[in-house]
Amino acid sequence: MRIVSLLPGATEVVAALELTDHLVGISHECDYPPTVREKPVLVEAVIDSECTSSEEIDRRVRETVQAGRRLYRLNEPRFFEAAPDLVITQDLCHVCAITPDQLQRAVQALPRPPRLLTLNPATLEEVLADIERIGAAAERTAEARRLVADLRARLARIREHVAGDTRRPRIACLEWLSPLYAAGHWVPDMVTAAGGLDALGTSGTPSPRITWSALLSADPDVIVLMPCGFSIARTAREIKSLIDRPEWQSLRAWRQGQAYVVEAVSYFSRPGPRLVDGVELLAAIFHPTVFGEALPPGVQQLDMLLHATS
Repeated sequence: MRIVSLLPGATEVVAALELTDHLVGISHECDYPPTVREKPVLVEAVIDSECTSSEEIDRRVRETVQAGRRLYRLNEPRFFEAAPDLVITQDLCHVCAITPDQLQRAVQALPRPPRLLTLNPATLEEVLADIERIGAAAERTAEARRLVADLRARLARIREHVAGDTRRPRIACLEWLSPLYAAGHWVPDMVTAAGGLDALGTSGTPSPRITWSALLSADPDVIVLMPCGFSIARTAREIKSLIDRPEWQSLRAWRQGQAYVVEAVSYFSRPGPRLVDGVELLAAIFHPTVFGEALPPGVQQLDMLLHATS
């Protein structure tokens, strides 16, 4: 089977099902596991998020969408050359990846139309269900069910561990820094599974834009910075404009050393198997008496990060 995966999370699932050799095309963001990086890249972004500030990215995205222009380009010659049997795409966020309507012309031009699997997960449970959908479409049903069973077992172990700590800290997960967005979709589920209470986001709904006054009113016990698609190093480049604000300085979580930066691109932004790693990471932040004071890889305390980069 020849598979084109235009979603990083789906590409991770394909690899976890030991189908990397069947991948004949990926998106520009598909970089995990490293073995997929040699595959043909079929999509490119119009906006370079690595060299552009959060505020500028937000402005250019809004202007591009309002003008009716595309945020991503499909390399149609490469797509035709790939001649896929299965194409995995999404219809959840038109800002995050190429959408099904962009594929229609290219798919219809193929001599043999492929199966188009469109994913639209909004909750952690739906992400797990989509893993099984990918497995069924790729003729790896049993393997996908085993993978999901393993992920559910890990989630059950986390819930069992955090049950021993009756404290449930109130959490603010920030998915964008300028303007401010709280994390929605599956992130509130992750917070709950890790033994926290999400103060701003709602499971299964898009990430809401919030005001500074809303963040101040929530006054969470813990703040987790997870800008969509950003690594810790990428987020660090945006931090100064955030922490210099008087509103930020007044937040209790910041004053008490309970602000953290995570590898959002790996463990939070992409609906795939590593969201469970993200739950484990959050549990370690929320319940240090249970999991130990040392933070796992993939998270840094914000004041320590500032010290290291100063």
